[in-house]
Amino acid sequence: MFDIGWSELLLIGVVALIVVGPKDLPVMFHTLGRLTAKARQMAREFSRAMEDAAKETGINDVASDLKGIASKKSLGLEALERATEKFEKWDPKLPGTAKAAAPAALQPDPELAAELDAAEAEYEPGDAPEPGMTTADTAAAAPAAPAGDAEKGKA
Repeated sequence: MFDIGWSELLLIGVVALIVVGPKDLPVMFHTLGRLTAKARQMAREFSRAMEDAAKETGINDVASDLKGIASKKSLGLEALERATEKFEKWDPKLPGTAKAAAPAALQPDPELAAELDAAEAEYEPGDAPEPGMTTADTAAAAPAAPAGDAEKGKA
């Protein structure tokens, strides 16, 4: 914590010996040791009190829930990580890795296939425009009201 080495401690001891004197030096070190022990005990009690307060409020449950939500698996980053590892292991110069990577690349990822199936199950056919139509085409296909009808409504 204070980054004090043995040479610094020796210097402090020599200065204390000169200032305090050889008679009172052991008593002073004993008192200093007791004060240090009390400070450590107070720090431990404070830490325990804070941990107990955190347990009572349920902050540990919230922290574990956040860790679960932000995990790589729940975000879908696990598949990306596996693909990255496969790519890093692949070396085009070595003939064995290129041959081994080709069949693995052609096989679909089962997790990705499950996600696509779930997306297809949620899809409703009426949501999409007709094939070949763009958004401009769909806007043009809607009939516009004649200008004369708008003027009749004002009068």
